[in-house]
Amino acid sequence: MGGRSAGPAARVLVVAATHGNERNAAWLLEQWSRRPELLASAGLPLELVIGNPPAYAQNRRYLDRDLNRSFEPSLLADPTRQEREIQRARELLVAHGPQGQAPCAVAIDLHSTTSAMGNSLVVYGRRPADLALAAGIQARLGLPVYLHEADAAQTGFLVERWPAGLVIEVGPVPQGLITARIARQSQLALEAACATLAAARDRCLQLPAGLTLHVHHGSLDLPRDAAAGPGGHGQRPSSTLHPLRQGRDWWPLAPGDPLFWSLDGGVQLFDPAAAAAVEARSAPGARWPVFINEAAYGEKGIALSLTHRERLVCDPGWGEALTALMAA
Repeated sequence: MGGRSAGPAARVLVVAATHGNERNAAWLLEQWSRRPELLASAGLPLELVIGNPPAYAQNRRYLDRDLNRSFEPSLLADPTRQEREIQRARELLVAHGPQGQAPCAVAIDLHSTTSAMGNSLVVYGRRPADLALAAGIQARLGLPVYLHEADAAQTGFLVERWPAGLVIEVGPVPQGLITARIARQSQLALEAACATLAAARDRCLQLPAGLTLHVHHGSLDLPRDAAAGPGGHGQRPSSTLHPLRQGRDWWPLAPGDPLFWSLDGGVQLFDPAAAAAVEARSAPGARWPVFINEAAYGEKGIALSLTHRERLVCDPGWGEALTALMAA
């Protein structure tokens, strides 16, 4: 699709609507299927796939369980697990996994969020090829990168089952809504990814001096009381995010900043020590919030996640790992 390749390259999987109510990337896939020249793909062979077609048809995030938490190897290998999303995860791996029918070396998972994340990247763990891809995109567009790692409560992400990959996350946009701005930002990030992968294919990838990451420490839930929530399920929130926190993803919190606003009108302030007591992996340096008030995370007990900022020197081995994948 588009561009001209200097040689053979590994195939790249581009997934939209892993969550069926995230519509912008799926709209782009339909546009590109009609007009391939509208995507600057640098001559890479792309597999464009709707992640969860039944959920997408119903404009629902998922039907049985979150598809983007269904790629845990133990789940995939368990024959008793027949939830529709686990079956779909198996189908995607059979079709486009590293040993699949049309194998892909890299997976790019396109998402949108109700949080004010802007145009951003999510990387899971510190695989060298992933860090090289994130560094190449950050050098081109300056996008913030959320490094999600070591969180036992959140596992089984799609891109982890491919040799390399990352998530492009764009927001804010309401669930189920398509807007040109969000779609355009998603396309720009994907084109930067394609340019980086093409440079690796052509053995001319040049990484920047460093990569800036926001490293996950843990997540905070809303304060809750003993009363049951709607439908009698769980404890209902006794507070919401404070108005000064809404839309402030990537902005560091200072001790004493307003954090939660309670039903009785009281304000709970940000206390790094208290946050560390609630979430064991949190630390005083973990003060950059991300995914603030993401609508889909209420069921996961997440009002926001806390990160610390880390600057890594780009290792030549990162680029070598990505080149080895793309120039195979």
